[in-house]
Amino acid sequence: MRSSERFHILLRDAAFCGVLNSILCSKGMRLKSINASNFRNLHGEIAFSDGLNVFFGANGEGKTNWLEAIDLLATTRSFRTSKLTEAVKFGERLAIVSGQVADSPEVTRKLQVAIDGNLKILTINDKKEPAQRYLGHLFAVRFTADELEIVRGTPEARRRFLDAGITGLHPPFVQVAGDYARVIRQKNSLLQTARDEGWTIDKTAAALEPWNEQLVRLATHIHRARMRFVERLNEVLERKLFGREEVAIRYASSLEGKGDLSAYAELIAERLKLRVQAELVAGHSLIGTHRDDLDITFDGHDLRKFGSAGQQRSALLILLLAEVTVFEATRGEYPLFLIDDIDAELDYARIASLLEFLKGKTQTFATTSKESFVERFGGGASVFTVSHGAAESR
Repeated sequence: MRSSERFHILLRDAAFCGVLNSILCSKGMRLKSINASNFRNLHGEIAFSDGLNVFFGANGEGKTNWLEAIDLLATTRSFRTSKLTEAVKFGERLAIVSGQVADSPEVTRKLQVAIDGNLKILTINDKKEPAQRYLGHLFAVRFTADELEIVRGTPEARRRFLDAGITGLHPPFVQVAGDYARVIRQKNSLLQTARDEGWTIDKTAAALEPWNEQLVRLATHIHRARMRFVERLNEVLERKLFGREEVAIRYASSLEGKGDLSAYAELIAERLKLRVQAELVAGHSLIGTHRDDLDITFDGHDLRKFGSAGQQRSALLILLLAEVTVFEATRGEYPLFLIDDIDAELDYARIASLLEFLKGKTQTFATTSKESFVERFGGGASVFTVSHGAAESR
């Protein structure tokens, strides 16, 4: 059976439907409306329905920009650039994206992300909040062409996937990940100086000690959180509730084979002491969770090496739907689901199965440039025609 045919079975599996029927009445977070000003070419406000929302229009008009704005509101980041200043309209300094979010008709709050030069200002109900307090009020799972890097790209993409999923379940994790990145930057700077100035191993070891102490604590936290998240995803994947296609994942620590991973703090502390000379020669940190990876197999084969393009798309969707399931099981609500250029990445059979699964659960946002998609799937959906950054309801 071909991958596309098996995927069509994916969301029609009777056992899975039986499990999901028991939670169909779960209420998910809902984005009631969004307003954008000077964010790329966007302007104006849109009111959304609770189900499927479709952005339709020609390429270059701003469909993906609206999806990016929704994701920014949820994650405070862009899935298209690491520099938010690039998303500010040319000639402007300040861009604002705000939205009304509801968990129920009675509870609504205003979220806002303002990009002011190099500053990112987050507010909830017009009160400025740090990222760890802001995150968790709106969460989105997205399927885009760039997200395919998770299954076929670099380890960094897979680490970002894990950390974003963990943050959705436990927002304070963003502080841990941020602190770890800061420690690695500072340690790398020190190692570069030590190498350039010809420090001795003893001098380097002494200077590294306070940074390595922080690294041990933070890496241990990250390692445990990622291991647990992968375990929970596999609990869903191993039920084979997604049809016949078998996707499995395994967290691959860079310290595998170096000692007892169950005693991770002791192991990484030992490796840091042993590798001072190697890090001095390299001029950057060689030990830590920033060097870990996620192994993904599809029907028992390494997806990156042996998976076809269709199998990679199927595996990514299966992985994302497992994340949706874990999120609902943990938070008691479904996240938003974002799909960019939906009919460029998926055939109509897969789209039908995917939308059937998401119906009644997630609030879904999709972009398309094809009228045939709107004709086939637009019934019952809210469709917005996008032109020059403005979106009008059809």
